[in-house]
Amino acid sequence: MDTGILILRLLVGLLVAGHGVQKISSHLGGRGLEGGTEEFRADGFRGGALTALAAGGGQIGSGLLLATGFLAPLAATGAIGVMTVALTVKWRHGLWVQNDGYEYPLVLIGTAAALAATGPGAWSLDSALGFTPYPSWWAAIALVVGLGSGLLTRLVLHRPPPASAEREP
Repeated sequence: MDTGILILRLLVGLLVAGHGVQKISSHLGGRGLEGGTEEFRADGFRGGALTALAAGGGQIGSGLLLATGFLAPLAATGAIGVMTVALTVKWRHGLWVQNDGYEYPLVLIGTAAALAATGPGAWSLDSALGFTPYPSWWAAIALVVGLGSGLLTRLVLHRPPPASAEREP
């Protein structure tokens, strides 16, 4: 079981972190901080470069924590939060990724929640430092706080489209 958890942590953690790197740099196919800023503005978010830096930093930090299995409940909370924002952006396109839907963010949210519930496994920094096992209620906190922070971010930073854009087919 620990091998499976390790593989899952590494896969999801490094993908989330890599997604953050793309938001703020030209590495891993990113378009730099300017490109990340443009992406957020195109999606209707305020804040410009600060929003891109916060999102990218949150993705990098939570992804690396998840990959290493360090402070696993906090890592899961962060990943759930940033991917909840991504889900809200993709929501209008429906579920499936081939239609630019929210399938991928939903899988990452579910995986982070599952890792919060199972714990980071024996091959993790949390285990090596004696932080595990975490109480099972941490999974519920990670899910509620992660979803809540993502939805609050959307509520605070997203601008509604202009009235004229809402009427267009």
